[in-house]
Amino acid sequence: MTPAQGSDARRRPAAVPMPAERPIAGRDFVLLLAGLAIVAAPHALRAPWWLIFLTLLLYGWRSAGLWNRQILPSRWVVLAVVALGMLGIWLEYRAIFGRTPGVMLLLLFSGLKLLESRNQRDAAAIVFLTWFLAITNFLYTQSIPTAIGMLAAVGTSVAALVGFAAPRRAPLANLGTARLLLAQAVPAALVLFLLFPRVQGPLWGLPQDAYSGMTGLSDSMTPGSLSQLTLSDAIAFRVDFQGEAPRRRALYWRGPVMWDFDGRTWRLGTPSLAELEPPRSGTRIEYAVLIEPHNRNWLFALEVPASLPARARYLDDGQIVTLAPVRARMRYEMASAIEAEPSADEAGYNLRRALRLPPGFNPRARALAESWRSASAGDAEILARAIEYFRRERLQYTTEPPLLGRDSVDEFLFLTRQGFCEHFSSAFVFLMRAAGVPARVVTGYQGGDMNPVDGKFTVRQSDAHAWSEVYLGGRGWIRVDPTALAVPGRLDAGLARAVPAGNALPLLMRPELEWLRTLRNNWEALTHQWNLWVLGYNPERQRDLMSWLGMHNADWLELASTLLAVLGAFVLGLFAWMLRRLVRPDPVQAAWNEFCRKLGAKGVARAPHEGPRDYAERAARNLPSAREPIRRIAALYIALRYGPGEPGGAAGGPPGRAVELRRMVRELKFG
Repeated sequence: MTPAQGSDARRRPAAVPMPAERPIAGRDFVLLLAGLAIVAAPHALRAPWWLIFLTLLLYGWRSAGLWNRQILPSRWVVLAVVALGMLGIWLEYRAIFGRTPGVMLLLLFSGLKLLESRNQRDAAAIVFLTWFLAITNFLYTQSIPTAIGMLAAVGTSVAALVGFAAPRRAPLANLGTARLLLAQAVPAALVLFLLFPRVQGPLWGLPQDAYSGMTGLSDSMTPGSLSQLTLSDAIAFRVDFQGEAPRRRALYWRGPVMWDFDGRTWRLGTPSLAELEPPRSGTRIEYAVLIEPHNRNWLFALEVPASLPARARYLDDGQIVTLAPVRARMRYEMASAIEAEPSADEAGYNLRRALRLPPGFNPRARALAESWRSASAGDAEILARAIEYFRRERLQYTTEPPLLGRDSVDEFLFLTRQGFCEHFSSAFVFLMRAAGVPARVVTGYQGGDMNPVDGKFTVRQSDAHAWSEVYLGGRGWIRVDPTALAVPGRLDAGLARAVPAGNALPLLMRPELEWLRTLRNNWEALTHQWNLWVLGYNPERQRDLMSWLGMHNADWLELASTLLAVLGAFVLGLFAWMLRRLVRPDPVQAAWNEFCRKLGAKGVARAPHEGPRDYAERAARNLPSAREPIRRIAALYIALRYGPGEPGGAAGGPPGRAVELRRMVRELKFG
């Protein structure tokens, strides 16, 4: 090495130590902790209090150790905390493996790993743990806020990784590199999303407890069951009508049908598969339903269905069911005939079953029904008397019905006279059966609200409803809604205006919160598009995309081959772009070369062994008319090429100063 080269080399920064030898810097630790906090925050809502406290204690312990390493624990203390934490999780969940206990254990380990970290190699392991914890959040919810939060956590941890690789760069420069890396990953992620072979069902639906939190209608109905469900503002499903939506009072979304009654609880029967006969009357409407997961087999459709979704079955009591429980959002298309005439055919064993009542229950209701039978000429007249009874008795509709005892129908009709839709339908069907008229209870949803933002119809759990069906010879099953008989406003005005003032209602159903409902409508419109195009991208929609691209009947092997080909082309393009950046001339060096060329034209050529400072001094002596500009150009070049914060000058220095260097070279004059 020549003296001039040695003079330049002495100004370069010292070699950077290996990751295992570098302690975690304060700025990198803040990024690590921020990433962990973002991914751990949603799990804190599900974790037991002691685990949250212990994890926060570990985070705080390591934060304090950043300034005083003497307070960090020994390895034996860490192992003891591991043992105690695993024992606590086992006592809490009676399991170590599974979705929730496994995630809680991982949450504890994040604090332990942070506590034992000493160098940047340990910190890199924490980044990978942060990414894994980010994935586990999607086991519980795949909503827009979760996606945004996990993206922020990944971006923060990537910035920390960049900081490990370039510890002497400015933090803003490292953040810029992290943004560039994430931007380069977006096209690859999009290709993987579109082309990776899809599997049916939700994300990692294998754990046994993955569906424990789902709510909705049940396969049984007892007094008070639906009134509790109506306190939920959660969405049951959303509907996109083709054309104008029907009137609210015609929106009966049929679900489970209850046949068996034990004196208090109604339960599903054992229906058989049947052929769907398209109705010959009524107004046909077509619509698409995006249903939320409820872990049951039934789908919801307006009465009377005129078509079936793909892979759905029709039962002889009017239910539409799937072969597997609905454990992920599902979109299906339907057609129904509103106000159609029912079919008059019915099997004899179903009619006999629709007359069964347990003995010894509700004697007053039985006596009332027998009086109708003795005073009527047929089933139609009995039905007319029952309808008139519910219209004139002024039974009160409430979401807070009183508790009922053994004879629940008698107590509702003659004592409390207050109830919700399950009380009305249960009492009506009991009276019909006691009078010798076949009847059954139908549960589902009634009504819904139009979202003015996107024009989609939203049906919520608060719209859960129960009504009755009565069989008349020659006419078939006839829908009778005893709740609407007593409270006609329930069909047109909805739940909020039908119940007495002061009754418990979902928060956003209260009339004084119109501004909050407007915000909810906008958010739900956005969420619907997310559910439809992102979460609803299932195998069927992937096949539709492949068909649109000309790949008809593409199997998983063809999808995988296409995926590898597209990713390979993307990687090659990215490599070419990076190679172009590498071979592109450094603007600072290009300006210096132009400077040397100008001096050489004046007879002061640069020798191969000559450093920039020595060369500039020689040129300044030989060209005194341009002495000061030559020295200023050389000083700026040295600062940009070899200055602190720019090792080796590979980045070319700050863009503004590089432009200034080019301008100074361009304006250089020689007397």
